[in-house]
Amino acid sequence: MSDTFAMMRAGPSGLARRIIELWALAGGLVLVAVVLMNAYSLFADIAFRRPLAGDFELVEVGVAVAAFAFLPYCQLTGANVTADIFTQNAGARTVALLALFSALIAFFFSLLLTWRMSLGLLEYRQYGETTVIMNFPIWIAFIPIIFSLALLAVASLISVRDALADVRSPGSYEEATGR
Repeated sequence: MSDTFAMMRAGPSGLARRIIELWALAGGLVLVAVVLMNAYSLFADIAFRRPLAGDFELVEVGVAVAAFAFLPYCQLTGANVTADIFTQNAGARTVALLALFSALIAFFFSLLLTWRMSLGLLEYRQYGETTVIMNFPIWIAFIPIIFSLALLAVASLISVRDALADVRSPGSYEEATGR
């Protein structure tokens, strides 16, 4: 294991990476809960003609929360959608510069979305808007989503740092991580 990879797991950056990984796993658990709830609702509908009322509302909230929980992990691991066909013949430094540019864009968009979603949370809370069937307060779903966006900002900063290191020494990050 190289020194670069060991440095990735140490200090505040390492702690942030671990929190982001755990948050993505929590998002996965939310999806599992949504699937189990759907299975229960379907079984209850078939067996007893009594499905879970408002199950689609819980699906909407659960999937939204889970999707946002995955964003920081995708940013951190470089698992976002990319068009590698445009960079397949590019040099390591060019790819590193493009990675730096995309990480900066991700950082600024995460800040923008965090800000706007925070305002949305305040408005939904102020007006007391709820889902139709279950009367679930919509603002509650904003809390984990905003946390996910804040983690996305952190992941983007880590990506910026990693891309800067790669711009200075092309190929070092790929060699250390095996990507």
